[in-house]
Amino acid sequence: MNIEILLTALLVALSTSLVGVFLVLRRLSMIADAISHTVLLGIVLAFLLTRDLNSPFLIVGATLMGVLTVYAIELLIKTRNIKEDASIGVIFTLLFAISIIVINTLLRDVHLDTHTVLLGNLEFVPFNRMDILGVSLPASMVITGVVLMINIGFISLFYKEVKLVSFDTALAGVLGFAPVIIHYAMMTLVSLTAVAAFDAVGAILVIALMIAPPLSALQFTKTLFSTILLSLIIAAFNTVVGYAMSIILDVTISGSIASIALFTFMVTLILAPGKGILFQYLDHKRAKENIMIDTLIMHIGNHAGSIDAEDELGKETIHTHMRWSPRMMATMLEKARAKGLINIENNAVMLSNKGATRFKTFKEE
Repeated sequence: MNIEILLTALLVALSTSLVGVFLVLRRLSMIADAISHTVLLGIVLAFLLTRDLNSPFLIVGATLMGVLTVYAIELLIKTRNIKEDASIGVIFTLLFAISIIVINTLLRDVHLDTHTVLLGNLEFVPFNRMDILGVSLPASMVITGVVLMINIGFISLFYKEVKLVSFDTALAGVLGFAPVIIHYAMMTLVSLTAVAAFDAVGAILVIALMIAPPLSALQFTKTLFSTILLSLIIAAFNTVVGYAMSIILDVTISGSIASIALFTFMVTLILAPGKGILFQYLDHKRAKENIMIDTLIMHIGNHAGSIDAEDELGKETIHTHMRWSPRMMATMLEKARAKGLINIENNAVMLSNKGATRFKTFKEE
């Protein structure tokens, strides 16, 4: 296990999930996909001007291209002729396609590998180093660490403004919080974060870490602060487990972390208390059973003491009048008896005192 690779992956995970929370809350998840691909065009154009792969202007160009992507998408949406998903698809594919064409025509001899941009290459992080105060550190780790500090600083300083814009843009505008400026500032952070993570983890993992941890956290939390905190914890968990799995299975690190992030989300989606699919299914099943038991009580109460009570309320015949299967009838009778609502005497189904009280309440309503 290489600690420098793990630390770089952790820094990327924390920085991406931090801004990802606000993308998910504002239903802009697909914007992350678009930005993480279109910033490649910014890198390409900046390189054409500088001819230096290590130039800081590559980051600047890529960040500006990310902001331009958001602006272009919103411009198409404002025409009201194209919906949001279609606008993202058009701009995303157009700008990414242009970058591929430029690379394959003008930059064939330059080390700008589109495959690496998509999948990343965390394994080679330790080989590209830079000196900081006399200490040799991986360049990707330093850059992603700086970006994380920028993200934390911005969100800490403008937490109230970002929170208000995320939940109620109209109110933010009325209160004078300049939602447009906050919006584009956040999109700039998203672009910067995506660019910083490019060299290390690639676009695929950037998308996975921006979206999966916040979505997982939202299955458990109700406040913005708790969502951010839990999202960071889940992102760190995904990274550590994913890295360990990549070593055990001898597979790509980025792919392993992305897979664990998706697996974690699926687990939370199914098992989250209250919101999870399993709990919703059990609640639905419980509600259905209660309705059926109430229907059974109404049937028993309405026919108790009547001329046809022997047939209508017979243990072996009641299912035909309720139009339930014998198996379902037996299950409902057992559940109703377990709740103390009915008694079965001399092969006849009768209401208990508790059941009779409940039937009376139904009649009064």
